[in-house]
Amino acid sequence: MSNLVTILTNGPVVTLTLNRPMQHNGLTPELLTELEAHIIAARQYHELRAIVLQASGTYFSCGTDLVALARQTDRLAYADHGLRLLHQVMLTLIDLPVPLIVAVQGPVNGSALGLVVVADIVLVTPNTHFTAYATTLGLSPEGGWTTLLPRLIGQRRAGEVLLLERPITAEEAVAWGLANRLVAPGHLFDEAQALAYQIATQMPDSIACTRRLLWVEREQIAAALNHEREVYCKRIQSIEADLGLKAFLNRQRTTMTTEETV
Repeated sequence: MSNLVTILTNGPVVTLTLNRPMQHNGLTPELLTELEAHIIAARQYHELRAIVLQASGTYFSCGTDLVALARQTDRLAYADHGLRLLHQVMLTLIDLPVPLIVAVQGPVNGSALGLVVVADIVLVTPNTHFTAYATTLGLSPEGGWTTLLPRLIGQRRAGEVLLLERPITAEEAVAWGLANRLVAPGHLFDEAQALAYQIATQMPDSIACTRRLLWVEREQIAAALNHEREVYCKRIQSIEADLGLKAFLNRQRTTMTTEETV
C-alpha cells in the first residue's frame, strides 16, 4: 500500500481517508485499487459497525485525474480501466453490511460523485459543491451522475445540472436530498464520527437487513453504471473530447506558469 488511502480502526468504526491532497484527491487506478482493498479489509474486522469515508486537504475529490488521463497514449484503455475500478468500488460500498457515512469537506467533481451517491448519510460544509465537468470537456457524465443522481434529486434537477454544467451548492445538496446535513467546516469529521458511533449502538443484523432493502435495486444499478461506462468510453475517442482535454491541459499549464511567476 502506498497510503493513497489511509485506514483507521477505532472501536466499531473504520475511517477511510482519500490521501492525495496535493492532487485534490484525483481518482487514479492506483487510488481506487487501494480503496477497494481497504474496504474489503474493513469488512473482515469483526467489530465493524460503520464506515466513514472522508478526504484530506481542501477538496473531497476532483474526480478522474484528468492530467493523467489526457497524457495517456491509450486514453480509451485508461478510461475504461478506471471506470471499471470505480464502479467496482461503488458496488462494494453498496454491498456493505454496515452503514456508510461520507464527510465531504470541499468540492466534488466528475466521477468522484460515485463515492458520495452510494452513502447512507452524507455530510457537507459550506465549501462543498458538486460539478459534473462533462460537457465542457466533450465527455459524458460518469460515476453515477445519470445513474444514481436522478434517483436522489429527481430527473428535472439532474437534467438542469448536467445540461447547464452548473454546480450543486451545499445548500441545494441538502434541500434536494443529495446530502443529509450542512455542518460547520471545523465540526465535519467529529460529526461524522458521532453519527457512526450512534449507528454502532443499533442491532447489527437489523442494520444489515435494512441496508439490503435500501439497495434492493443493486443489479439494475450495476447494469446502468456499465452502460454509463460504455458511453463514456465512446466519448473519450471523439473529436470533442480531444479538443476538451487539450484545452484543459492548456489551462493547467497557464495556471502553473502564473503561480510560478507570482
